[in-house]
Amino acid sequence: MSRQGTFRSAILDPAQPVPPALLDGQGGPAGRRFSVYRNNVTASLIEALEQTFPVIRKLIGPQAFASVAGAYLRAHPPDSPVLSRYGAGFPDYLGQCEPLAHLGYLPDTARLERALVDSYHAADAAPVDPSIFAQTPPEDLPRLRLRLAPATRLLRSPWPIHGIWRFNTEEGAPQPPHQAQDVLVTRPDFDPLPRPLPTGGAEFLTAIATGLALGEAMDRAAETAPAFDLSPLLGLLLQDNAITDATLDEAP
Repeated sequence: MSRQGTFRSAILDPAQPVPPALLDGQGGPAGRRFSVYRNNVTASLIEALEQTFPVIRKLIGPQAFASVAGAYLRAHPPDSPVLSRYGAGFPDYLGQCEPLAHLGYLPDTARLERALVDSYHAADAAPVDPSIFAQTPPEDLPRLRLRLAPATRLLRSPWPIHGIWRFNTEEGAPQPPHQAQDVLVTRPDFDPLPRPLPTGGAEFLTAIATGLALGEAMDRAAETAPAFDLSPLLGLLLQDNAITDATLDEAP
């Protein structure tokens, strides 16, 4: 292992010895100073994970979270100096963590928390003028193609991840339902919001995100939910500034 690799390994693992020939500012062994620095680095990375995944920390407890976070940072050291980006792989890591295997909802709940952070840091974009929907003749609406805002995120889970998140973040929130949930994350102003989607909503948004026109996306939603009603979801997207553009395809 290179000297750089040895240093990186030692700085993230308190069980590792101080790298050889590492000196302090006065030419002496860097043992004590290195230990202080190592503790600061580890504490900062664990704190970054705690800030990104507060619900996960609450669900498994502070001590268990610190242990899992410590193992994660040793296996997956940062590849960017921006701490807000750290932990992108943490949800997958939770899914591979054997001691937590009985808590099957943890990875998707962590993905929701990660999506909220990513949405917060996503690029700004001006919302579409809602009048375009009123100005477009009804027979032409199926040919509209919508562009979702960069801050928009979609999550699909067999677990009630929105209910779990809400129960652990809102005082008096109800117990999570025993059902799968699809969740839309939007950023209407400065803070992202997670919202549970109706049946068919995720199919509709997935189709829109892949470039399908409004009519085609509605057909995709209707395959899952024959009674799918676009109006409430479209109203929510406009209310939350989640649509940035709407263009009309040329008539065939």
